[in-house]
Amino acid sequence: VQLQASGGGLVQAGGSLRLSCAASGSIFSINAMDWYRQAPGKERELVAAITSGGSTNYADSVKGRFTISRDNAKNMVYLQMNSLKPEDTAVYYCNAVVTFYSGSYLNSGDYWGQGTQVTVSS
Repeated sequence: VQLQASGGGLVQAGGSLRLSCAASGSIFSINAMDWYRQAPGKERELVAAITSGGSTNYADSVKGRFTISRDNAKNMVYLQMNSLKPEDTAVYYCNAVVTFYSGSYLNSGDYWGQGTQVTVSS
């Protein structure tokens, strides 16, 4: 199983970006899918989470500005980021709990994407 994140870049304050993360491999199902971020010198923090049923949860710092969504048919998760602020600057990582085929069995694991840089200039 692999997660591939994309969509980061440089944007001015007040602008928007949309991050995407694609899961691939011998996937049976994907449970929670999340976005985390890590700014220089800071710990990695949860930004937004979405369950397989579509329930969402957001960090207080991004509520009302970011929207997480997923496409279960395509094994993808998205993060729409609006009204970006310089303090949103970080490397953004997608994370997923995946149930996958392992020979004749099913197994589960927690997987991370490679990270995508988001830089918001003031």
